[in-house]
Amino acid sequence: MKHHPLGLSLIIAFAWAVVAVPLLAARAADIQTTAETLYITDYQTGAVLMDKNGEGKIEPASLTKMMTAYLLFEALKSGKLKLTDSFPVSERAWRMQGSKMYVELGNNIKIEDLLRGIVVQSGNDACIVVAEGMAGSEESFAERMNVKAKAFGMTGTHFVNSNGWPDPDHYTTARDLEVLARHLIADYPEYYHYFSELNFTYHGIKQGNRDPLLYKHVGADGIKTGHAEGPGYSLVSSGAQNGRRIIMVVQGLDSKQSRSDEALELYLWAFRNFDNYKLAKAEAPLVAAPVWLGAEETVALGPKTDLVLTLPRDARGQIKATAVFDGPLAAPLAAGQEVGKLHIVAPGMAPVDVPLVTTVAVERLGAFGRMLAAAKYLLRG
Repeated sequence: MKHHPLGLSLIIAFAWAVVAVPLLAARAADIQTTAETLYITDYQTGAVLMDKNGEGKIEPASLTKMMTAYLLFEALKSGKLKLTDSFPVSERAWRMQGSKMYVELGNNIKIEDLLRGIVVQSGNDACIVVAEGMAGSEESFAERMNVKAKAFGMTGTHFVNSNGWPDPDHYTTARDLEVLARHLIADYPEYYHYFSELNFTYHGIKQGNRDPLLYKHVGADGIKTGHAEGPGYSLVSSGAQNGRRIIMVVQGLDSKQSRSDEALELYLWAFRNFDNYKLAKAEAPLVAAPVWLGAEETVALGPKTDLVLTLPRDARGQIKATAVFDGPLAAPLAAGQEVGKLHIVAPGMAPVDVPLVTTVAVERLGAFGRMLAAAKYLLRG
Protein backbone atom coordinates (compact mmCIF):
# COMPACT_ATOMS: atom_id res chain seq x y z
CA MET A 1 0.00 0.00 0.00
CA LYS A 2 1.26 3.47 -0.81
CA HIS A 3 0.95 6.28 1.72
CA HIS A 4 0.16 9.81 0.58
CA PRO A 5 0.21 12.42 3.37
CA LEU A 6 -2.43 15.11 3.09
CA GLY A 7 -2.12 18.58 4.54
CA LEU A 8 -4.67 19.54 7.17
CA SER A 9 -5.56 22.63 5.15
CA LEU A 10 -6.62 20.39 2.28
CA ILE A 11 -9.05 18.55 4.51
CA ILE A 12 -10.46 21.70 6.05
CA ALA A 13 -11.12 23.09 2.57
CA PHE A 14 -13.91 20.53 2.35
CA ALA A 15 -15.13 20.97 5.91
CA TRP A 16 -18.83 20.12 6.18
CA ALA A 17 -20.45 16.88 7.21
CA VAL A 18 -23.45 15.25 8.83
CA VAL A 19 -22.74 11.51 9.02
CA ALA A 20 -20.56 10.15 11.78
CA VAL A 21 -17.58 7.84 11.99
CA PRO A 22 -18.30 5.58 15.00
CA LEU A 23 -16.22 4.69 18.02
CA LEU A 24 -13.27 7.01 17.68
CA ALA A 25 -12.25 6.49 21.31
CA ALA A 26 -11.09 10.07 21.79
CA ARG A 27 -9.36 11.08 25.00
CA ALA A 28 -8.79 14.35 26.80
CA ALA A 29 -7.23 15.15 30.15
CA ASP A 30 -8.40 12.66 32.74
CA ILE A 31 -11.00 13.73 35.26
CA GLN A 32 -11.20 12.34 38.78
CA THR A 33 -14.35 10.53 39.90
CA THR A 34 -15.34 8.27 42.76
CA ALA A 35 -17.75 6.38 40.51
CA GLU A 36 -17.00 2.70 40.07
CA THR A 37 -18.20 2.83 36.47
CA LEU A 38 -18.22 5.67 33.98
CA TYR A 39 -18.92 5.62 30.26
CA ILE A 40 -19.39 8.81 28.22
CA THR A 41 -19.92 9.05 24.46
CA ASP A 42 -20.66 11.64 21.83
CA TYR A 43 -24.12 10.89 20.42
CA GLN A 44 -23.40 11.94 16.83
CA THR A 45 -20.07 10.24 16.27
CA GLY A 46 -20.15 7.48 18.86
CA ALA A 47 -16.74 8.58 20.13
CA VAL A 48 -15.97 7.23 23.60
CA LEU A 49 -14.89 10.20 25.71
CA MET A 50 -14.37 8.29 28.95
CA ASP A 51 -14.42 4.57 29.72
CA LYS A 52 -13.99 3.35 33.27
CA ASN A 53 -15.13 -0.26 33.60
CA GLY A 54 -17.54 0.19 30.69
CA GLU A 55 -17.65 -3.56 29.98
CA GLY A 56 -17.83 -4.64 33.64
CA LYS A 57 -20.97 -6.36 34.93
CA ILE A 58 -23.15 -4.06 37.04
CA GLU A 59 -26.51 -4.28 38.78
CA PRO A 60 -28.79 -1.92 36.83
CA ALA A 61 -31.41 -1.35 39.56
CA SER A 62 -33.96 1.16 38.23
CA LEU A 63 -31.94 1.78 35.08
CA THR A 64 -33.74 -1.39 33.97
CA LYS A 65 -36.82 0.76 33.45
CA MET A 66 -35.21 2.22 30.34
CA MET A 67 -35.91 -1.07 28.54
CA THR A 68 -39.42 -1.28 29.98
CA ALA A 69 -40.07 2.21 28.63
CA TYR A 70 -38.55 1.28 25.27
CA LEU A 71 -40.89 -1.69 24.80
CA LEU A 72 -43.83 0.48 25.79
CA PHE A 73 -42.79 3.16 23.28
CA GLU A 74 -42.47 0.46 20.63
CA ALA A 75 -46.02 -0.76 21.24
CA LEU A 76 -47.36 2.80 21.19
CA LYS A 77 -45.68 3.72 17.93
CA SER A 78 -46.79 0.49 16.23
CA GLY A 79 -50.40 1.20 17.19
CA LYS A 80 -50.74 -1.91 19.36
CA LEU A 81 -51.40 0.40 22.30
CA LYS A 82 -52.66 3.94 22.77
CA LEU A 83 -51.81 6.37 25.55
CA THR A 84 -55.49 6.38 26.50
CA ASP A 85 -55.65 2.58 26.89
CA SER A 86 -55.49 1.17 30.41
CA PHE A 87 -54.09 -1.84 32.25
CA PRO A 88 -55.47 -3.45 35.44
CA VAL A 89 -53.51 -3.55 38.69
CA SER A 90 -52.79 -7.02 40.02
CA GLU A 91 -52.10 -7.87 43.65
CA ARG A 92 -48.48 -8.55 42.73
CA ALA A 93 -48.08 -5.04 41.33
CA TRP A 94 -49.95 -3.48 44.26
CA ARG A 95 -47.74 -5.24 46.82
CA MET A 96 -44.47 -4.34 45.07
CA GLN A 97 -42.03 -2.50 47.32
CA GLY A 98 -39.30 0.05 46.64
CA SER A 99 -40.00 3.22 44.68
CA LYS A 100 -43.70 3.36 43.88
CA MET A 101 -46.30 5.13 41.80
CA TYR A 102 -48.84 3.98 44.41
CA VAL A 103 -51.20 2.12 42.09
CA GLU A 104 -54.53 0.96 43.57
CA LEU A 105 -55.42 -2.73 43.68
CA GLY A 106 -57.99 -3.63 41.02
CA ASN A 107 -57.92 -0.21 39.40
CA ASN A 108 -57.40 0.30 35.67
CA ILE A 109 -54.70 2.88 34.97
CA LYS A 110 -54.16 4.77 31.75
CA ILE A 111 -50.97 3.90 29.92
CA GLU A 112 -49.83 7.52 29.82
CA ASP A 113 -50.08 7.67 33.61
CA LEU A 114 -48.17 4.39 33.90
CA LEU A 115 -45.51 5.74 31.54
CA ARG A 116 -45.03 8.80 33.72
CA GLY A 117 -45.10 6.59 36.77
CA ILE A 118 -42.15 4.67 35.32
CA VAL A 119 -39.92 7.40 33.90
CA VAL A 120 -40.70 10.26 36.33
CA GLN A 121 -41.60 8.50 39.58
CA SER A 122 -39.54 5.34 38.95
CA GLY A 123 -42.46 3.21 40.10
CA ASN A 124 -41.64 -0.46 40.49
CA ASP A 125 -45.36 -1.14 40.74
CA ALA A 126 -46.08 0.70 37.47
CA CYS A 127 -43.51 -1.46 35.70
CA ILE A 128 -45.25 -4.66 36.80
CA VAL A 129 -48.62 -3.32 35.65
CA VAL A 130 -47.15 -2.60 32.21
CA ALA A 131 -45.30 -5.92 32.04
CA GLU A 132 -48.39 -7.93 32.91
CA GLY A 133 -50.60 -5.84 30.64
CA MET A 134 -48.30 -6.22 27.64
CA ALA A 135 -47.05 -9.79 28.05
CA GLY A 136 -49.38 -11.53 30.51
CA SER A 137 -46.68 -11.92 33.14
CA GLU A 138 -43.50 -10.19 34.21
CA GLU A 139 -41.52 -13.32 33.32
CA SER A 140 -42.80 -13.23 29.73
CA PHE A 141 -42.10 -9.52 29.55
CA ALA A 142 -38.51 -10.10 30.71
CA GLU A 143 -38.11 -12.54 27.81
CA ARG A 144 -39.12 -9.73 25.44
CA MET A 145 -36.62 -7.46 27.13
CA ASN A 146 -33.84 -9.97 26.53
CA VAL A 147 -34.82 -10.46 22.88
CA LYS A 148 -34.62 -6.72 22.35
CA ALA A 149 -31.30 -6.46 24.21
CA LYS A 150 -29.86 -9.16 21.96
CA ALA A 151 -31.13 -7.35 18.86
CA PHE A 152 -29.37 -4.20 20.05
CA GLY A 153 -26.08 -6.03 20.60
CA MET A 154 -26.25 -5.64 24.37
CA THR A 155 -24.04 -8.68 24.88
CA GLY A 156 -23.40 -8.10 28.60
CA THR A 157 -27.05 -7.81 29.64
CA HIS A 158 -29.66 -10.17 31.04
CA PHE A 159 -33.04 -9.17 32.50
CA VAL A 160 -35.29 -11.16 34.84
CA ASN A 161 -37.78 -8.41 35.74
CA SER A 162 -39.17 -5.13 34.48
CA ASN A 163 -38.08 -2.78 37.27
CA GLY A 164 -34.58 -3.75 38.40
CA TRP A 165 -35.45 -5.54 41.64
CA PRO A 166 -32.19 -7.22 42.75
CA ASP A 167 -31.51 -10.67 41.35
CA PRO A 168 -28.13 -12.34 40.67
CA ASP A 169 -29.24 -13.11 37.11
CA HIS A 170 -30.27 -9.51 36.44
CA TYR A 171 -27.29 -7.52 35.17
CA THR A 172 -25.93 -5.25 32.46
CA THR A 173 -22.90 -3.09 31.55
CA ALA A 174 -22.42 0.63 31.13
CA ARG A 175 -21.69 0.15 27.44
CA ASP A 176 -24.96 -1.72 26.99
CA LEU A 177 -26.89 1.00 28.80
CA GLU A 178 -25.35 3.57 26.46
CA VAL A 179 -26.58 1.51 23.52
CA LEU A 180 -30.08 1.40 25.00
CA ALA A 181 -30.05 5.15 25.69
CA ARG A 182 -29.02 5.78 22.09
CA HIS A 183 -31.99 3.76 20.84
CA LEU A 184 -34.41 5.58 23.13
CA ILE A 185 -33.26 8.92 21.74
CA ALA A 186 -33.05 7.90 18.08
CA ASP A 187 -36.00 5.54 17.74
CA TYR A 188 -38.73 7.35 19.65
CA PRO A 189 -38.13 11.11 19.71
CA GLU A 190 -41.89 11.66 19.96
CA TYR A 191 -41.90 10.02 23.42
CA TYR A 192 -38.46 11.00 24.67
CA HIS A 193 -39.80 14.20 26.26
CA TYR A 194 -41.35 12.19 29.10
CA PHE A 195 -37.87 11.66 30.55
CA SER A 196 -37.44 15.40 31.13
CA GLU A 197 -40.70 15.98 33.03
CA LEU A 198 -39.81 17.36 36.44
CA ASN A 199 -42.74 15.94 38.41
CA PHE A 200 -45.91 13.87 38.16
CA THR A 201 -48.89 13.61 40.50
CA TYR A 202 -50.88 10.40 40.82
CA HIS A 203 -53.37 9.35 43.47
CA GLY A 204 -52.84 12.74 45.10
CA ILE A 205 -49.13 12.11 45.56
CA LYS A 206 -46.73 14.45 43.77
CA GLN A 207 -43.25 13.10 43.11
CA GLY A 208 -40.31 14.86 41.50
CA ASN A 209 -38.03 13.41 38.87
CA ARG A 210 -34.94 11.99 40.57
CA ASP A 211 -32.55 13.04 37.77
CA PRO A 212 -30.44 15.82 39.35
CA LEU A 213 -29.17 17.22 36.05
CA LEU A 214 -32.66 18.18 34.91
CA TYR A 215 -32.61 20.96 37.52
CA LYS A 216 -29.17 22.37 36.61
CA HIS A 217 -30.12 24.17 33.36
CA VAL A 218 -27.24 22.65 31.42
CA GLY A 219 -29.19 21.09 28.54
CA ALA A 220 -29.81 17.71 30.18
CA ASP A 221 -33.12 16.12 29.16
CA GLY A 222 -33.07 12.60 30.69
CA ILE A 223 -32.82 9.69 31.07
CA LYS A 224 -32.98 7.61 34.31
CA THR A 225 -31.59 7.26 37.80
CA GLY A 226 -31.02 4.09 39.76
CA HIS A 227 -30.21 3.04 43.31
CA ALA A 228 -29.75 -0.21 45.18
CA GLU A 229 -27.90 -1.28 48.29
CA GLY A 230 -25.04 -2.98 46.41
CA PRO A 231 -24.38 -0.77 43.34
CA GLY A 232 -25.10 2.52 45.08
CA TYR A 233 -26.39 5.50 43.13
CA SER A 234 -26.39 5.58 39.34
CA LEU A 235 -27.51 7.73 36.43
CA VAL A 236 -27.89 7.45 32.69
CA SER A 237 -28.02 10.99 31.37
CA SER A 238 -28.19 12.68 28.00
CA GLY A 239 -28.26 16.30 27.00
CA ALA A 240 -27.22 18.78 24.35
CA GLN A 241 -25.26 22.01 24.21
CA ASN A 242 -24.74 24.06 21.05
CA GLY A 243 -26.14 21.30 18.86
CA ARG A 244 -23.92 18.57 20.29
CA ARG A 245 -25.35 15.73 22.41
CA ILE A 246 -23.63 13.35 24.80
CA ILE A 247 -24.69 10.17 26.62
CA MET A 248 -23.29 9.46 30.09
CA VAL A 249 -23.57 6.34 32.24
CA VAL A 250 -22.27 6.70 35.79
CA GLN A 251 -22.66 4.05 38.50
CA GLY A 252 -21.34 3.26 41.96
CA LEU A 253 -21.63 6.62 43.73
CA ASP A 254 -22.19 6.62 47.47
CA SER A 255 -24.99 9.16 47.90
CA LYS A 256 -27.61 11.24 46.14
CA GLN A 257 -25.45 14.29 46.71
CA SER A 258 -22.37 12.75 45.10
CA ARG A 259 -24.52 11.61 42.19
CA SER A 260 -25.70 15.16 41.73
CA ASP A 261 -22.30 16.82 42.16
CA GLU A 262 -20.12 14.37 40.24
CA ALA A 263 -22.64 13.82 37.46
CA LEU A 264 -22.74 17.56 36.81
CA GLU A 265 -18.95 17.86 36.81
CA LEU A 266 -18.56 14.90 34.43
CA TYR A 267 -21.34 16.10 32.16
CA LEU A 268 -19.82 19.58 31.81
CA TRP A 269 -16.34 18.09 31.36
CA ALA A 270 -17.53 16.19 28.29
CA PHE A 271 -18.76 19.38 26.65
CA ARG A 272 -15.88 21.57 27.79
CA ASN A 273 -13.02 19.32 26.68
CA PHE A 274 -14.30 17.89 23.38
CA ASP A 275 -15.94 19.12 20.23
CA ASN A 276 -17.03 17.71 16.87
CA TYR A 277 -15.00 18.78 13.85
CA LYS A 278 -16.42 18.46 10.36
CA LEU A 279 -13.53 17.41 8.17
CA ALA A 280 -14.78 16.27 4.77
CA LYS A 281 -17.90 15.77 2.73
CA ALA A 282 -18.64 12.35 1.28
CA GLU A 283 -16.60 11.81 -1.92
CA ALA A 284 -15.09 15.30 -1.75
CA PRO A 285 -11.81 15.04 -3.74
CA LEU A 286 -8.84 14.84 -1.39
CA VAL A 287 -6.09 13.22 -3.46
CA ALA A 288 -5.48 12.26 -7.12
CA ALA A 289 -4.51 8.61 -7.67
CA PRO A 290 -2.77 7.42 -10.86
CA VAL A 291 -4.81 5.12 -13.09
CA TRP A 292 -3.42 2.21 -15.15
CA LEU A 293 -4.91 1.77 -18.64
CA GLY A 294 -7.69 4.27 -18.00
CA ALA A 295 -9.32 6.92 -20.16
CA GLU A 296 -8.04 9.39 -17.53
CA GLU A 297 -4.53 9.33 -16.13
CA THR A 298 -5.73 10.06 -12.58
CA VAL A 299 -8.88 9.77 -10.52
CA ALA A 300 -9.87 11.81 -7.46
CA LEU A 301 -10.39 9.96 -4.19
CA GLY A 302 -12.52 11.06 -1.26
CA PRO A 303 -14.03 9.63 1.94
CA LYS A 304 -16.88 7.19 1.46
CA THR A 305 -19.12 9.03 3.93
CA ASP A 306 -19.22 12.56 5.30
CA LEU A 307 -16.63 12.69 8.04
CA VAL A 308 -17.00 14.06 11.56
CA LEU A 309 -14.45 13.50 14.32
CA THR A 310 -14.88 14.08 18.03
CA LEU A 311 -11.56 15.44 19.27
CA PRO A 312 -10.09 17.03 22.35
CA ARG A 313 -10.32 20.77 21.77
CA ASP A 314 -6.56 21.25 22.05
CA ALA A 315 -5.96 18.71 19.23
CA ARG A 316 -7.86 20.62 16.54
CA GLY A 317 -4.77 22.01 14.83
CA GLN A 318 -2.77 18.78 15.02
CA ILE A 319 -4.75 16.41 12.79
CA LYS A 320 -2.69 14.44 10.26
CA ALA A 321 -4.30 12.54 7.39
CA THR A 322 -2.70 10.08 4.97
CA ALA A 323 -4.32 8.50 1.92
CA VAL A 324 -3.37 4.82 1.67
CA PHE A 325 -4.00 2.84 -1.55
CA ASP A 326 -2.34 0.48 -4.03
CA GLY A 327 -1.46 2.44 -7.13
CA PRO A 328 -1.74 2.86 -9.95
CA LEU A 329 -5.38 1.83 -9.83
CA ALA A 330 -6.43 -0.49 -12.66
CA ALA A 331 -9.25 0.71 -14.92
CA PRO A 332 -12.16 0.40 -15.28
CA LEU A 333 -13.19 2.13 -12.05
CA ALA A 334 -16.76 2.78 -10.96
CA ALA A 335 -17.76 5.97 -9.16
CA GLY A 336 -17.87 5.29 -5.44
CA GLN A 337 -15.62 2.24 -5.68
CA GLU A 338 -13.65 1.63 -2.49
CA VAL A 339 -9.93 1.59 -3.29
CA GLY A 340 -8.13 2.54 -0.06
CA LYS A 341 -8.41 4.32 3.24
CA LEU A 342 -7.82 7.67 4.86
CA HIS A 343 -5.66 7.19 7.97
CA ILE A 344 -6.21 9.98 10.51
CA VAL A 345 -4.22 10.60 13.67
CA ALA A 346 -4.36 13.36 16.27
CA PRO A 347 -3.15 13.78 19.84
CA GLY A 348 -5.51 12.35 22.43
CA MET A 349 -7.37 9.95 20.15
CA ALA A 350 -6.93 6.49 18.69
CA PRO A 351 -6.02 6.37 14.96
CA VAL A 352 -9.03 6.28 12.63
CA ASP A 353 -9.27 4.62 9.22
CA VAL A 354 -11.97 5.90 6.86
CA PRO A 355 -12.72 4.19 3.50
CA LEU A 356 -11.57 6.10 0.41
CA VAL A 357 -13.60 5.83 -2.79
CA THR A 358 -13.33 7.10 -6.33
CA THR A 359 -15.34 10.29 -6.85
CA VAL A 360 -15.95 9.64 -10.58
CA ALA A 361 -15.94 6.67 -12.94
CA VAL A 362 -12.95 6.00 -15.21
CA GLU A 363 -13.43 3.86 -18.31
CA ARG A 364 -10.82 1.40 -19.51
CA LEU A 365 -8.89 2.33 -22.62
CA GLY A 366 -9.68 0.54 -25.86
CA ALA A 367 -7.26 -1.97 -27.39
CA PHE A 368 -5.29 0.68 -29.28
CA GLY A 369 -5.11 2.96 -26.28
CA ARG A 370 -3.89 0.12 -24.10
CA MET A 371 -1.15 -0.63 -26.63
CA LEU A 372 0.00 3.00 -26.58
CA ALA A 373 -0.06 3.09 -22.78
CA ALA A 374 1.97 -0.12 -22.61
CA ALA A 375 4.51 1.30 -25.07
CA LYS A 376 4.83 4.48 -23.02
CA TYR A 377 5.34 2.39 -19.89
CA LEU A 378 8.12 0.39 -21.56
CA LEU A 379 9.83 3.51 -22.91
CA ARG A 380 9.74 5.12 -19.46
CA GLY A 381 11.09 1.96 -17.85
